Amino acid sequence: LGGPDPLDYVSMYRNLGNPALNVPEHWHYVTFGLSDLYGDNRVHEFTGTDGPSGFGFELTFRLKRETGESAPPTWPAELMQGLARYVFQSENTFCSGDHVSWHSPLDNSESRIQHMLLTEDPQMQPVQTPFGVVTFLQIVGVCTEELHAAQQWNGQGILELLRTVPVAGGPWLITDMRRGETIFEIDPHLQERVDKGIETDGSNLSGVSAKCAWDDLSRPPEDDEDSRSICIGTQPRRLSGKDTEQIRETLRRGLEINSKPVLPPINAQRQNGLNHDRAPSRKDSLESESSAAIIPHELIRTRQLESVHLKFNQESGALIPLCLRGRLLHGRHFTYKSITGDTAITFVSTGVEGAFATEEHPYAAHGPWLQILLTEEFVERMLEDLEDLNSPEEFKLPKEYSWPEKKLKVSILPDAVFDNPLH
Repeated sequence: LGGPDPLDYVSMYRNLGNPALNVPEHWHYVTFGLSDLYGDNRVHEFTGTDGPSGFGFELTFRLKRETGESAPPTWPAELMQGLARYVFQSENTFCSGDHVSWHSPLDNSESRIQHMLLTEDPQMQPVQTPFGVVTFLQIVGVCTEELHAAQQWNGQGILELLRTVPVAGGPWLITDMRRGETIFEIDPHLQERVDKGIETDGSNLSGVSAKCAWDDLSRPPEDDEDSRSICIGTQPRRLSGKDTEQIRETLRRGLEINSKPVLPPINAQRQNGLNHDRAPSRKDSLESESSAAIIPHELIRTRQLESVHLKFNQESGALIPLCLRGRLLHGRHFTYKSITGDTAITFVSTGVEGAFATEEHPYAAHGPWLQILLTEEFVERMLEDLEDLNSPEEFKLPKEYSWPEKKLKVSILPDAVFDNPLH
Protein backbone atom coordinates (compact mmCIF):
# COMPACT_ATOMS: atom_id res chain seq x y z
CA LEU A 1 0.00 0.00 0.00
CA GLY A 2 1.73 3.19 -1.13
CA GLY A 3 1.29 6.89 -1.54
CA PRO A 4 3.25 10.02 -2.49
CA ASP A 5 4.95 10.32 0.90
CA PRO A 6 7.52 7.73 2.07
CA LEU A 7 5.66 7.23 5.34
CA ASP A 8 2.64 6.02 3.35
CA TYR A 9 4.37 2.79 2.31
CA VAL A 10 3.45 -0.50 3.97
CA SER A 11 4.41 -3.88 2.52
CA MET A 12 2.17 -6.89 3.17
CA TYR A 13 3.34 -10.51 3.12
CA ARG A 14 1.80 -13.90 3.66
CA ASN A 15 3.89 -15.65 6.31
CA LEU A 16 3.56 -19.43 6.58
CA GLY A 17 4.59 -19.37 10.23
CA ASN A 18 6.51 -22.21 11.83
CA PRO A 19 4.51 -25.36 12.69
CA ALA A 20 7.42 -26.76 14.71
CA LEU A 21 7.20 -23.75 17.04
CA ASN A 22 3.38 -23.72 17.00
CA VAL A 23 3.43 -20.42 15.05
CA PRO A 24 0.30 -20.15 12.84
CA GLU A 25 0.10 -18.74 9.34
CA HIS A 26 -0.37 -14.98 9.42
CA TRP A 27 -0.11 -11.71 7.54
CA HIS A 28 3.10 -9.76 8.07
CA TYR A 29 3.09 -5.97 7.54
CA VAL A 30 6.24 -3.83 7.31
CA THR A 31 6.53 -0.04 6.89
CA PHE A 32 9.29 1.67 4.95
CA GLY A 33 9.91 5.39 5.14
CA LEU A 34 10.51 5.92 8.85
CA SER A 35 14.10 5.00 8.05
CA ASP A 36 16.11 6.94 5.45
CA LEU A 37 15.43 5.52 1.99
CA TYR A 38 17.47 8.03 -0.01
CA GLY A 39 20.38 9.46 1.99
CA ASP A 40 20.06 12.82 0.24
CA ASN A 41 18.34 14.85 3.03
CA ARG A 42 15.10 14.69 1.04
CA VAL A 43 13.09 13.40 4.03
CA HIS A 44 15.60 12.63 6.78
CA GLU A 45 18.84 14.34 7.64
CA PHE A 46 21.71 12.01 6.74
CA THR A 47 23.93 11.71 9.84
CA GLY A 48 26.33 9.00 8.69
CA THR A 49 26.39 5.24 8.38
CA ASP A 50 27.12 4.58 12.06
CA GLY A 51 24.05 6.36 13.44
CA PRO A 52 20.34 5.63 13.00
CA SER A 53 18.82 5.67 9.55
CA GLY A 54 16.11 8.34 9.69
CA PHE A 55 14.22 7.69 12.89
CA GLY A 56 16.19 4.47 13.23
CA PHE A 57 13.31 2.01 12.97
CA GLU A 58 10.47 0.62 10.89
CA LEU A 59 7.20 -0.78 12.22
CA THR A 60 5.94 -4.32 11.68
CA PHE A 61 2.70 -6.10 12.57
CA ARG A 62 1.65 -9.76 12.51
CA LEU A 63 -2.07 -10.53 12.12
CA LYS A 64 -3.48 -14.04 12.36
CA ARG A 65 -4.77 -15.21 8.98
CA GLU A 66 -8.39 -16.28 9.07
CA THR A 67 -9.44 -19.50 7.36
CA GLY A 68 -10.18 -18.89 3.69
CA GLU A 69 -8.68 -15.40 3.73
CA SER A 70 -6.96 -14.90 0.37
CA ALA A 71 -5.75 -11.31 0.77
CA PRO A 72 -4.44 -9.36 3.76
CA PRO A 73 -6.83 -6.88 5.41
CA THR A 74 -5.76 -3.28 4.80
CA TRP A 75 -6.72 -1.81 8.18
CA PRO A 76 -3.32 -2.69 9.76
CA ALA A 77 -1.61 -0.60 7.08
CA GLU A 78 -3.85 2.35 7.90
CA LEU A 79 -3.11 1.89 11.60
CA MET A 80 0.64 1.81 10.94
CA GLN A 81 0.39 4.90 8.72
CA GLY A 82 -1.32 6.71 11.59
CA LEU A 83 1.52 5.81 13.95
CA ALA A 84 4.08 6.83 11.33
CA ARG A 85 2.42 10.22 10.90
CA TYR A 86 2.54 10.69 14.66
CA VAL A 87 6.29 10.01 14.61
CA PHE A 88 6.90 12.43 11.72
CA GLN A 89 4.74 15.18 13.19
CA SER A 90 5.86 14.92 16.83
CA GLU A 91 9.35 13.53 16.15
CA ASN A 92 8.86 11.25 19.16
CA THR A 93 10.37 7.83 18.54
CA PHE A 94 9.24 4.39 19.70
CA CYS A 95 11.31 1.85 21.62
CA SER A 96 10.90 -1.82 22.48
CA GLY A 97 8.67 -2.11 25.55
CA ASP A 98 6.70 1.06 24.77
CA HIS A 99 2.91 1.03 24.85
CA VAL A 100 0.32 2.96 22.84
CA SER A 101 -3.04 3.63 24.50
CA TRP A 102 -5.51 3.49 21.60
CA HIS A 103 -8.85 3.13 23.45
CA SER A 104 -10.58 1.65 20.43
CA PRO A 105 -10.59 -1.74 18.67
CA LEU A 106 -7.63 -1.65 16.30
CA ASP A 107 -9.80 -2.84 13.39
CA ASN A 108 -12.88 -0.71 14.32
CA SER A 109 -14.82 -3.86 15.24
CA GLU A 110 -16.09 -4.99 18.65
CA SER A 111 -12.77 -6.60 19.53
CA ARG A 112 -11.19 -6.44 22.99
CA ILE A 113 -7.82 -5.76 21.32
CA GLN A 114 -7.76 -1.99 21.80
CA HIS A 115 -4.16 -1.03 22.62
CA MET A 116 -0.61 -1.79 21.49
CA LEU A 117 2.76 -2.83 22.88
CA LEU A 118 5.98 -2.63 20.88
CA THR A 119 8.86 -5.08 20.78
CA GLU A 120 11.61 -6.35 18.49
CA ASP A 121 10.32 -8.31 15.49
CA PRO A 122 11.25 -11.99 16.05
CA GLN A 123 12.40 -12.55 12.44
CA MET A 124 13.76 -9.21 11.29
CA GLN A 125 17.10 -8.36 12.85
CA PRO A 126 18.63 -4.84 12.82
CA VAL A 127 20.07 -3.96 9.41
CA GLN A 128 23.10 -1.85 8.57
CA THR A 129 22.23 0.23 5.50
CA PRO A 130 24.34 2.75 3.56
CA PHE A 131 22.33 5.44 5.38
CA GLY A 132 22.52 4.09 8.95
CA VAL A 133 21.12 1.36 11.17
CA VAL A 134 17.47 0.25 11.03
CA THR A 135 15.71 -1.83 13.70
CA PHE A 136 12.27 -3.39 13.30
CA LEU A 137 9.67 -2.77 16.02
CA GLN A 138 6.65 -5.04 16.01
CA ILE A 139 3.22 -3.80 17.06
CA VAL A 140 1.40 -6.27 19.33
CA GLY A 141 -2.33 -5.83 19.94
CA VAL A 142 -3.40 -6.19 23.58
CA CYS A 143 -6.50 -5.89 25.76
CA THR A 144 -7.09 -3.04 28.20
CA GLU A 145 -6.24 -5.23 31.20
CA GLU A 146 -2.93 -6.19 29.60
CA LEU A 147 -2.12 -2.54 28.85
CA HIS A 148 -2.78 -1.61 32.49
CA ALA A 149 -0.52 -4.43 33.63
CA ALA A 150 2.23 -3.15 31.32
CA GLN A 151 1.84 0.35 32.77
CA GLN A 152 1.91 -0.89 36.36
CA TRP A 153 4.87 -3.20 35.76
CA ASN A 154 6.65 -2.96 32.37
CA GLY A 155 5.95 -3.70 28.73
CA GLN A 156 8.68 -6.30 28.33
CA GLY A 157 7.33 -8.34 31.23
CA ILE A 158 3.83 -8.49 29.74
CA LEU A 159 5.25 -9.32 26.30
CA GLU A 160 7.07 -12.29 27.82
CA LEU A 161 3.80 -13.50 29.35
CA LEU A 162 2.02 -13.10 26.00
CA ARG A 163 4.70 -15.28 24.39
CA THR A 164 3.82 -18.12 26.77
CA VAL A 165 0.13 -18.12 25.76
CA PRO A 166 -0.33 -19.40 22.17
CA VAL A 167 -3.80 -17.88 21.65
CA ALA A 168 -2.61 -14.51 22.97
CA GLY A 169 0.41 -14.17 20.68
CA GLY A 170 2.74 -17.11 21.16
CA PRO A 171 6.48 -16.91 20.46
CA TRP A 172 6.07 -14.55 17.47
CA LEU A 173 3.42 -12.39 19.21
CA ILE A 174 0.81 -12.70 16.47
CA THR A 175 -2.26 -10.54 17.06
CA ASP A 176 -5.62 -12.31 16.90
CA MET A 177 -8.39 -9.73 16.77
CA ARG A 178 -10.92 -12.43 17.67
CA ARG A 179 -9.27 -13.19 20.99
CA GLY A 180 -12.01 -12.78 23.58
CA GLU A 181 -10.05 -13.41 26.77
CA THR A 182 -7.14 -11.67 28.43
CA ILE A 183 -4.07 -13.67 29.43
CA PHE A 184 -5.22 -13.30 33.04
CA GLU A 185 -8.56 -14.93 32.23
CA ILE A 186 -6.82 -17.68 30.25
CA ASP A 187 -4.30 -18.35 33.04
CA PRO A 188 -5.12 -16.67 36.39
CA HIS A 189 -1.64 -17.53 37.71
CA LEU A 190 -0.16 -14.90 35.39
CA GLN A 191 -1.67 -12.14 37.54
CA GLU A 192 0.44 -13.39 40.44
CA ARG A 193 3.56 -13.03 38.29
CA VAL A 194 2.61 -9.45 37.46
CA ASP A 195 1.89 -8.60 41.11
CA LYS A 196 5.23 -10.05 42.17
CA GLY A 197 6.99 -8.15 39.38
CA ILE A 198 5.43 -4.85 40.45
CA GLU A 199 6.44 -5.46 44.06
CA THR A 200 9.99 -6.41 43.09
CA ASP A 201 10.71 -4.13 40.13
CA GLY A 202 8.24 -1.27 40.38
CA SER A 203 6.97 0.30 37.17
CA ASN A 204 8.95 1.19 34.06
CA LEU A 205 6.43 3.88 33.12
CA SER A 206 8.20 7.13 33.98
CA GLY A 207 5.64 9.59 32.64
CA VAL A 208 2.65 10.24 30.42
CA SER A 209 1.12 12.96 28.30
CA ALA A 210 -2.05 13.84 30.15
CA LYS A 211 -4.86 16.27 30.81
CA CYS A 212 -3.58 17.97 33.93
CA ALA A 213 -3.05 21.38 35.52
CA TRP A 214 -1.91 22.89 38.80
CA ASP A 215 -2.54 26.02 40.85
CA ASP A 216 -0.46 27.74 43.50
CA LEU A 217 -2.95 28.07 46.38
CA SER A 218 -0.54 30.20 48.38
CA ARG A 219 -0.76 32.99 45.81
CA PRO A 220 -3.88 34.83 44.59
CA PRO A 221 -4.81 33.79 41.01
CA GLU A 222 -4.56 37.38 39.76
CA ASP A 223 -0.99 37.70 41.02
CA ASP A 224 1.41 38.87 38.32
CA GLU A 225 3.70 35.92 39.01
CA ASP A 226 1.14 33.24 38.33
CA SER A 227 2.30 29.70 39.03
CA ARG A 228 1.87 28.61 35.43
CA SER A 229 3.01 31.62 33.45
CA ILE A 230 5.25 34.64 33.61
CA CYS A 231 4.47 37.36 31.10
CA ILE A 232 6.83 39.80 29.42
CA GLY A 233 4.71 42.21 27.44
CA THR A 234 1.94 40.11 25.95
CA GLN A 235 3.99 36.96 25.46
CA PRO A 236 3.21 34.13 27.95
CA ARG A 237 6.10 32.23 29.43
CA ARG A 238 6.49 28.77 27.89
CA LEU A 239 8.57 25.80 28.89
CA SER A 240 12.10 26.70 27.91
CA GLY A 241 14.29 24.43 25.84
CA LYS A 242 16.27 23.42 28.92
CA ASP A 243 13.13 22.68 30.92
CA THR A 244 11.85 20.65 27.99
CA GLU A 245 15.11 18.73 27.82
CA GLN A 246 15.05 17.97 31.52
CA ILE A 247 11.47 16.71 31.39
CA ARG A 248 12.34 14.53 28.40
CA GLU A 249 15.37 13.17 30.25
CA THR A 250 13.11 12.51 33.24
CA LEU A 251 10.98 10.27 31.07
CA ARG A 252 13.93 8.58 29.37
CA ARG A 253 15.89 7.92 32.54
CA GLY A 254 12.82 6.42 34.16
CA LEU A 255 13.35 3.36 31.99
CA GLU A 256 16.82 2.74 33.38
CA ILE A 257 15.74 0.63 36.36
CA ASN A 258 19.18 -0.43 37.46
CA SER A 259 20.65 3.07 37.58
CA LYS A 260 20.19 5.57 40.37
CA PRO A 261 17.28 7.85 39.47
CA VAL A 262 18.59 11.29 38.64
CA LEU A 263 16.92 14.40 37.33
CA PRO A 264 19.50 16.24 35.18
CA PRO A 265 20.49 19.68 36.45
CA ILE A 266 18.47 22.52 34.98
CA ASN A 267 21.56 24.11 33.44
CA ALA A 268 22.71 20.87 31.81
CA GLN A 269 23.99 21.08 28.24
CA ARG A 270 21.34 20.27 25.68
CA GLN A 271 21.44 16.87 24.11
CA ASN A 272 20.34 15.97 20.61
CA GLY A 273 16.82 14.82 21.22
CA LEU A 274 15.31 11.95 23.16
CA ASN A 275 18.01 9.53 22.12
CA HIS A 276 21.64 10.63 22.08
CA ASP A 277 22.04 9.57 18.46
CA ARG A 278 19.23 11.64 17.00
CA ALA A 279 20.00 14.51 14.67
CA PRO A 280 20.34 17.96 16.26
CA SER A 281 17.80 19.41 13.85
CA ARG A 282 14.94 17.34 15.24
CA LYS A 283 12.29 19.41 17.02
CA ASP A 284 12.08 18.75 20.76
CA SER A 285 9.24 16.36 21.45
CA LEU A 286 7.84 18.51 24.27
CA GLU A 287 8.72 21.91 22.87
CA SER A 288 6.07 24.59 22.56
CA GLU A 289 4.75 25.21 19.07
CA SER A 290 5.24 28.93 19.62
CA SER A 291 8.98 29.34 19.93
CA ALA A 292 8.59 33.11 19.74
CA ALA A 293 6.82 33.00 23.11
CA ILE A 294 9.78 31.40 24.89
CA ILE A 295 11.79 33.75 27.07
CA PRO A 296 15.34 32.99 28.18
CA HIS A 297 15.63 30.15 30.65
CA GLU A 298 17.92 32.14 32.92
CA LEU A 299 15.16 34.73 33.59
CA ILE A 300 12.91 32.13 35.20
CA ARG A 301 13.61 31.56 38.85
CA THR A 302 12.67 28.46 40.84
CA ARG A 303 9.99 29.27 43.41
CA GLN A 304 9.08 27.36 46.57
CA LEU A 305 5.32 27.05 47.03
CA GLU A 306 3.44 26.62 50.30
CA SER A 307 0.27 25.00 48.99
CA VAL A 308 -0.70 23.45 45.66
CA HIS A 309 -3.81 22.14 43.93
CA LEU A 310 -3.34 19.39 41.35
CA LYS A 311 -5.99 18.73 38.70
CA PHE A 312 -6.31 15.62 36.52
CA ASN A 313 -8.92 14.10 34.26
CA GLN A 314 -10.14 10.62 35.24
CA GLU A 315 -7.78 8.71 32.97
CA SER A 316 -4.75 10.60 34.27
CA GLY A 317 -5.93 10.42 37.86
CA ALA A 318 -6.26 6.64 37.63
CA LEU A 319 -2.47 6.52 37.13
CA ILE A 320 -1.70 8.27 40.43
CA PRO A 321 -1.62 4.99 42.43
CA LEU A 322 0.76 3.59 39.78
CA CYS A 323 2.92 6.70 40.16
CA LEU A 324 3.01 6.32 43.94
CA ARG A 325 3.30 2.56 44.32
CA GLY A 326 5.22 1.63 41.20
CA ARG A 327 7.55 4.62 41.03
CA LEU A 328 7.99 6.70 44.21
CA LEU A 329 8.05 3.74 46.62
CA HIS A 330 10.92 2.41 44.49
CA GLY A 331 12.87 5.67 44.77
CA ARG A 332 11.96 6.97 41.31
CA HIS A 333 10.05 9.80 39.67
CA PHE A 334 6.97 10.24 37.47
CA THR A 335 6.00 13.10 35.15
CA TYR A 336 2.65 14.28 33.82
CA LYS A 337 3.10 16.53 30.75
CA SER A 338 -0.03 18.42 29.75
CA ILE A 339 -1.35 17.77 26.25
CA THR A 340 -3.38 21.00 26.33
CA GLY A 341 -0.65 23.43 27.37
CA ASP A 342 2.89 23.79 28.67
CA THR A 343 2.15 22.58 32.19
CA ALA A 344 4.21 19.70 33.62
CA ILE A 345 3.99 17.98 37.01
CA THR A 346 6.80 15.73 38.25
CA PHE A 347 6.49 13.64 41.41
CA VAL A 348 9.83 12.76 42.98
CA SER A 349 10.88 10.61 45.91
CA THR A 350 13.55 11.54 48.42
CA GLY A 351 16.04 9.28 46.59
CA VAL A 352 15.96 11.24 43.33
CA GLU A 353 18.96 13.51 42.82
CA GLY A 354 18.90 16.76 40.89
CA ALA A 355 15.31 17.73 41.73
CA PHE A 356 14.60 21.32 42.73
CA ALA A 357 11.90 20.16 45.18
CA THR A 358 13.37 19.25 48.58
CA GLU A 359 12.10 17.82 51.87
CA GLU A 360 12.26 21.33 53.34
CA HIS A 361 10.40 22.79 50.34
CA PRO A 362 8.47 19.85 48.81
CA TYR A 363 6.59 22.01 46.29
CA ALA A 364 8.75 23.93 43.84
CA ALA A 365 8.06 25.43 40.43
CA HIS A 366 10.26 26.47 37.55
CA GLY A 367 7.90 28.47 35.37
CA PRO A 368 5.01 26.14 34.48
CA TRP A 369 6.88 23.01 35.62
CA LEU A 370 5.92 21.88 39.13
CA GLN A 371 7.89 19.32 41.14
CA ILE A 372 6.41 17.62 44.21
CA LEU A 373 8.57 15.67 46.64
CA LEU A 374 6.68 13.04 48.65
CA THR A 375 8.12 11.08 51.56
CA GLU A 376 7.51 7.33 51.76
CA GLU A 377 5.27 7.78 54.81
CA PHE A 378 3.05 10.29 53.01
CA VAL A 379 2.95 8.12 49.87
CA GLU A 380 1.58 5.22 51.93
CA ARG A 381 -1.12 7.46 53.36
CA MET A 382 -2.05 8.83 49.94
CA LEU A 383 -2.39 5.30 48.58
CA GLU A 384 -4.94 4.52 51.29
CA ASP A 385 -6.90 7.71 50.68
CA LEU A 386 -6.84 7.28 46.88
CA GLU A 387 -7.92 3.64 46.90
CA ASP A 388 -11.20 4.37 45.11
CA LEU A 389 -9.25 5.51 42.04
CA ASN A 390 -8.80 1.79 41.35
CA SER A 391 -12.59 1.37 40.91
CA PRO A 392 -13.50 3.64 37.97
CA GLU A 393 -16.95 2.07 37.60
CA GLU A 394 -17.92 3.51 41.00
CA PHE A 395 -16.30 6.88 40.39
CA LYS A 396 -18.34 10.08 40.15
CA LEU A 397 -16.85 13.36 38.95
CA PRO A 398 -15.77 15.79 40.18
CA LYS A 399 -13.86 14.17 43.05
CA GLU A 400 -11.58 15.95 45.50
CA TYR A 401 -8.92 14.72 47.91
CA SER A 402 -7.27 16.97 50.45
CA TRP A 403 -4.43 16.74 52.96
CA PRO A 404 -4.70 20.06 54.86
CA GLU A 405 -1.63 19.53 57.03
CA LYS A 406 0.43 18.98 53.86
CA LYS A 407 -1.33 21.86 52.10
CA LEU A 408 -2.03 19.61 49.12
CA LYS A 409 -5.27 19.16 47.21
CA VAL A 410 -5.97 16.82 44.26
CA SER A 411 -9.07 17.09 42.07
CA ILE A 412 -10.29 14.60 39.46
CA LEU A 413 -12.32 16.55 36.91
CA PRO A 414 -14.27 15.92 33.68
CA ASP A 415 -12.36 16.10 30.40
CA ALA A 416 -14.35 19.18 29.37
CA VAL A 417 -12.64 21.24 32.07
CA PHE A 418 -9.29 20.72 30.37
CA ASP A 419 -10.66 21.31 26.89
CA ASN A 420 -11.59 24.83 27.99
CA PRO A 421 -8.46 27.03 27.79
CA LEU A 422 -9.74 29.09 30.74
CA HIS A 423 -9.65 26.20 33.19
